[in-house]
Amino acid sequence: MRYNYDLLVLGGGAAGLVAASVAVNLGKRVALVEARKTGGECTWYGCIPSKALIKSASLVHDAGHLYDYGLAGKKVTGLRPEDGLKRVQKVVRTIYSHETPRVLEEKGITVIMGKGQFVDAHHVRVKGKMYSAKKFVIATGSEPFVPPIENIDSVPYLTNETVFSLKKPPASMIVLGGGAIGIEIGQAFQRLGTKVTVVEMLNRIIPRDDPELTGMLAKRLSDEGMTVLTGHRAIRVMQKGTQLELTVVNEKEKKRIVKAETLLVAVGRKPRVHGLGLEAAGVQYDNGGLALDKYLRTSVPHIFAAGDVAGPYLFSHMCEYQGITAATNAMLPVKRKVDYSHVPWVTYSDPEIAHSGLTEEEAVEKYGTRIRVYKKSYGDLDRGITDGTEFGLAKFITKKNGKLLGIHILGARAGELMHEAHAMKAMGIPFHKLSGVIHAYPSYSDMVRHPARDAYVDRIRNNPLVRLVQFFMKRDTGDE
Repeated sequence: MRYNYDLLVLGGGAAGLVAASVAVNLGKRVALVEARKTGGECTWYGCIPSKALIKSASLVHDAGHLYDYGLAGKKVTGLRPEDGLKRVQKVVRTIYSHETPRVLEEKGITVIMGKGQFVDAHHVRVKGKMYSAKKFVIATGSEPFVPPIENIDSVPYLTNETVFSLKKPPASMIVLGGGAIGIEIGQAFQRLGTKVTVVEMLNRIIPRDDPELTGMLAKRLSDEGMTVLTGHRAIRVMQKGTQLELTVVNEKEKKRIVKAETLLVAVGRKPRVHGLGLEAAGVQYDNGGLALDKYLRTSVPHIFAAGDVAGPYLFSHMCEYQGITAATNAMLPVKRKVDYSHVPWVTYSDPEIAHSGLTEEEAVEKYGTRIRVYKKSYGDLDRGITDGTEFGLAKFITKKNGKLLGIHILGARAGELMHEAHAMKAMGIPFHKLSGVIHAYPSYSDMVRHPARDAYVDRIRNNPLVRLVQFFMKRDTGDE
């Protein structure tokens, strides 16, 4: 049968754009169907606007500390936080200019705007018109999950899809959810002048990261003026005049009312699987997402998936990884399995938290005492002292043989610093090997090099031959 396209991609976000680009570079006829705007979640509502907002908020914060660097009086005036929100949209438009339908068409990708729906396993309908393809990649992304809180549908609330459209920082904001999204956006608005209260159901913020580091970050956020309520569950929200009142309960079911001008819901995301006609194509799914194998194939062998809709990690870098994997598996005879053994992520708070592998808690649970933990404080880092970034800590967890199990850094440039050790972890190179690599001084890279040096010294100390020599040296000293 002759199809219109070799590959049709449903979704023009990070995963879909990568999958379509890979396929067209392989010489295939490719179409991309997008229901809203090309660029997807990351460009319009996620990574790009949030990082632009964080940068503006960081500058506002730094301007308030110029006195600490001997550059100004104790009070800085004339700042316009609302202009930071304008800049966010400017940055979004700049990034989008590289992802417009016109740009994609120039690359050889046919862009079809509208919501695609499967009619059968090889045909998709968009705005009443039918398109056929030999292979498919579903990359429809995810959307904000709104919890079933009493009266939530009767009050105005924000999500990551609407918060960046604000014209000015609100006077106050409740952030429901203490994960990465809630903490990043919450801290940014706190620094722009909003009084922020974060409500997290679990007993700590950013719960997937190292507890020691997230505890330090929570203290820093509190010191900046943010209220952080962990161990509190939202049960009801009401509009009272210009204020929203959120009723929360703690673990002992004790109630408390939190008031603010705005409410940001940031408790998680859910895959976009409904309304795609997946039943007509025979693709198995549930509310948790698509049923996929290790090759990112759905229950229909010629239909693949990538990105947030595929899970389990909802990060743009994972969208790219999965987009490449899904497209090559769809287009080439040799298949490649996905490997989630080494998935890093960063929470772009200030300071950042970088994560790769097992936390110390998880490593102890799995390996017991057969691990080593190496730490380095930013306060002991010469570059940290010169830059005034003494707050922070790096932790490297290894097996006894030196192979890295986990990398966790809280501090300045943590997201960049992680990758040297993360690459070693992914390639199975013992951590102590890094001690022999010359690093420039003074640089933040010492946050990695110094713990690697400690690991090298530890390895020497525990070498059986060295321990034997030390034993005889001690005995000889005692004879004298």
